[in-house]
Amino acid sequence: LRHAEIKHGRVAMAGFVGYCLHANGVQFPIHIPGDYSTKSPAELWDQVPEAGKWQIVLFVGFLEFFSESGAAGAHYTKGGKPGAFPSFNSPEAGDQFKIPHPVPLDLWDPVGFTKNASPEKKERGRLIEINNGRLAMLGLFGFLAESKLPGSVPALGGIALPYDGDYMAPFAADFHIF
Repeated sequence: LRHAEIKHGRVAMAGFVGYCLHANGVQFPIHIPGDYSTKSPAELWDQVPEAGKWQIVLFVGFLEFFSESGAAGAHYTKGGKPGAFPSFNSPEAGDQFKIPHPVPLDLWDPVGFTKNASPEKKERGRLIEINNGRLAMLGLFGFLAESKLPGSVPALGGIALPYDGDYMAPFAADFHIF
C-alpha cells in the first residue's frame, strides 16, 4: 500500500501544480498542437486531440511497465524499497533493463541532489514526500469537486474554474479504439 500511496501522491503533486499553473495562464512554449485558449484545466484536457491523449496514456503505461519490470532490483512486495523508480541509464537489476536509447536524466533525482545523503535524511525526505502527496491529493480533489459543484469546497469558492464535462470519461467526446 505504501508504494501505491507514494505513486499516487507523485501523480497528484504533478496534477496539482499543473492545475495551478494552467489556471493562472502559464503555458510551456512547446505543446501538443491545438486550441488551448481556455483557462479551465479540465477543459484543456478536452481540447487535446485524441492522438495526444493516447501518447500521454501510453507514455505513463511505459513508465509503469518499466517500474514494475524488476529493473529496480527486488520488487517492493519482495523486500524492495517502496516508491523507488529504477534508473534508465544504470538499473540496479543489470544492463538487460537498460534503455537502448540514451536518456539524459532519470526521473528520480535527475541531478544527484540525494546521491550522498544519509539514510536518515533520505527517510525524512520520503516522509515529507508522502505527506506532500497526501495534501496534493486533497487539494486536487478539492479543485475538481469545486469545479463540478460550486460551493462544495467553501475555501475554493471563486478560485476553481467551473467545468461542465465529465471527469470520469476522459475520452468521452472522441473515444475510438479502432
